[in-house]
Amino acid sequence: MSDIEIVEIARGSLRAQFLTLGATLRRLDVPDRHGQPDNVVLGYADLEDYRRRPPRYYGAVAGRYANRIAGGRVTLDGETFQLTTNEGGNSLHSGPDGFDQQIWSVEARSDTAVTFRLDSPHGWNGFPGDLVARVEYALEDDGLAVRFTATADRATIVNLTQHAYFNLAGESSGTTILGHLLQVPASATTPVTGELIPTGDLAPVDGGPFDFRTPKPIGRDIDADDAQLALGQGYDHNFVLDGPAGFERRIATLFDPGSGRVLEVYSTEPGVQVYSGNYLADGAPGTGGGVYPKCGGLCLEPQKFPDSPNQPGFPSARVEAGETYRHSMAFRFRTAADMDEAFG
Repeated sequence: MSDIEIVEIARGSLRAQFLTLGATLRRLDVPDRHGQPDNVVLGYADLEDYRRRPPRYYGAVAGRYANRIAGGRVTLDGETFQLTTNEGGNSLHSGPDGFDQQIWSVEARSDTAVTFRLDSPHGWNGFPGDLVARVEYALEDDGLAVRFTATADRATIVNLTQHAYFNLAGESSGTTILGHLLQVPASATTPVTGELIPTGDLAPVDGGPFDFRTPKPIGRDIDADDAQLALGQGYDHNFVLDGPAGFERRIATLFDPGSGRVLEVYSTEPGVQVYSGNYLADGAPGTGGGVYPKCGGLCLEPQKFPDSPNQPGFPSARVEAGETYRHSMAFRFRTAADMDEAFG
């Protein structure tokens, strides 16, 4: 019998289902333009598939440090910490058995909200400091608010995000997200090496396949002759959001013309990882019973930049002893008749 617990909350026409494993968002039911609700996030039918490899991080909290750290090495105040690696010689989402593989406790719960807590000890996967992490999920009138906090007893690094894969046509639609239209207010990306580690540079998106400042279908340029797209086998890159961070503002808008659903992502963070689900094919059955195709879902993961601890020019992920790390984000939904209404 699985030790993974299911927690459900609801508000009006919105319903959400979570797992204690990874504080995972497993289902999110949202109505289309006709008022018909459907689950718009990917997940596994069998709960134990969340523990099998290769991990896809469906709906999980990624941490302690979401995304990649080169060589799995972090230096703080002259002391170098070697993290456990899991992608070649690098750390991805904090190595094997990351926060996505931990059982979180339910600290508080109501009909419309739930708060999960995880106590992560000093030395876990090489990270310094005893860390207490929390994530609160709260259904609001127009979507799901997600609020992360974390505190440690010594200086450390923290970068938490929600790793949901969205398909606004519906989880069981069998379609890809290549026909979804995406807008991201980002004038640059952080280009990567062959190991998908940032070079430290910022690359302007002007007019190229990474330019989503004006809405366009995700599939329009995904097969363009571009070295960065080739490295990721599609989009799997950090976008440098325009304007200052530190307050909750819209960082992405996604529209499915068929269902009319519009998703607006809000966050306080300086970057967002756009991942087009390039390796989803041939996985275990999803919650609706079908097997997802390549590009069957889109991740929009607000974050500090990848490898920030080793890139002095990137926003810092350092958290001092006793300081509270905060990341506030939200998935907000509405419907639109057409592209003009979706992005107007």
